[in-house]
Amino acid sequence: MKNWIKVFVLAAVVGIGVLIYVWFFIYNKPHMNIEKATPDYIISASECYDHYANGNNNETLNYTGKVLQIYGSPSSIEKTDSLTVVVFTFSTGMFGDEGIRCTMLPSYSNEVSNSILSKEISIKGYCSGYNETDVILEQCSIIKN
Repeated sequence: MKNWIKVFVLAAVVGIGVLIYVWFFIYNKPHMNIEKATPDYIISASECYDHYANGNNNETLNYTGKVLQIYGSPSSIEKTDSLTVVVFTFSTGMFGDEGIRCTMLPSYSNEVSNSILSKEISIKGYCSGYNETDVILEQCSIIKN
């Protein structure tokens, strides 16, 4: 019976150690600062959209989960209460415009205005994937050339 107690105590200590490890190194991991991160890829906006629209996102070249810096001329800006989205449109589908949607960081919302629509700009952000109509970039910032 004393062996059972020793085994139970040892299992409890190991279990608590695993929980502490998971908490500190997996769950409580610091978030990456996308604004200061070095981009994994620098590509044109049309090249990025074509990559996803043509089904080329595979194990060899996968932009999802990477920091991308894209450049091109945006076609529109969508503003809601506290959210600003810069849109690069490349085609029109059943549900409207299709292309790249860049959700800007709040500190860059004031820099985004209609004056950037006719200019080529560079935007850096985290690519969260493709939803069959748009490539989604989050936490975006404008790169000054």
